[in-house]
Amino acid sequence: MAKQTLLLGHSPDPDDAFMFYALAKGLVQSDKWDFQHVLQDIQTLNERALRGELHITAISIHAYPYLKEQYALLNCGASMGDGYGPLVVARQPMTVEDLKGLEILIPGEMTTAFLALNLLLGPGNFRYRVVMFDQIMTQVAAGQADAGLIIHEGQLTYRNQDLHKIVDLGEWWHEDTGLPLPLGGNAIRRDLGVRDMREIATVLHQSIELGLSRREEAVAYALGFARDMDRELADRFVGMYVNKWTLDFGDVGRGAVQTLLDRGCEAGLLPACGDLDFIRP
Repeated sequence: MAKQTLLLGHSPDPDDAFMFYALAKGLVQSDKWDFQHVLQDIQTLNERALRGELHITAISIHAYPYLKEQYALLNCGASMGDGYGPLVVARQPMTVEDLKGLEILIPGEMTTAFLALNLLLGPGNFRYRVVMFDQIMTQVAAGQADAGLIIHEGQLTYRNQDLHKIVDLGEWWHEDTGLPLPLGGNAIRRDLGVRDMREIATVLHQSIELGLSRREEAVAYALGFARDMDRELADRFVGMYVNKWTLDFGDVGRGAVQTLLDRGCEAGLLPACGDLDFIRP
């Protein structure tokens, strides 16, 4: 029987590349499916998921309440900021209160970073403009905006453009809740059926597990997706976002997702999500 081709969306970033290294290189295979990797920025993946275009895709946790009828969250594939996360940066030092009323560049309205920023500052307390994530630091450094909300490797490289960290949203969230900040996850289309969803979850779990067990070669592969990063920095970044949480959200991780979405709903930023279901291998 011919294999079914599944569209697998993820960001062209070192952590996602590391996560799917084994799958991309054929080290993990399935008798039932071929996986066609679709590499796009997270805001685009969120938008495509809204249209149900991808069978499995990385999504922002922020986006999930809008997707839950079509997609379930996989229990593996999480990107969790455990005391660290997206940063707000500016050309000059300032306080969090100083950010109110300023224009802040953001990587997308459905990113979890934007949700966390709204929870911190309060909706309507700042102006924003959407810019591709890899252009935010350059525009802030050039004086084209007051501040920028940076994700991905910019969290480690912002000093290269003489920018100052104003707030780390993952640190703020941990201080406020005692929980890691659930930034992203993998979602799978419900129309595949529960049995196939679980089998696919097993394949993806195996890819993550194999990458972690063959870390050196997986990092070497991920380095091809790193911007302005040497191997040491890429390895550090991968370690931040591909770890125990990626293999299994766990009770704490699942609780963090629920807490974040419930707080977003209470603040009027999200529709009610209800209790969440996670697909496990």
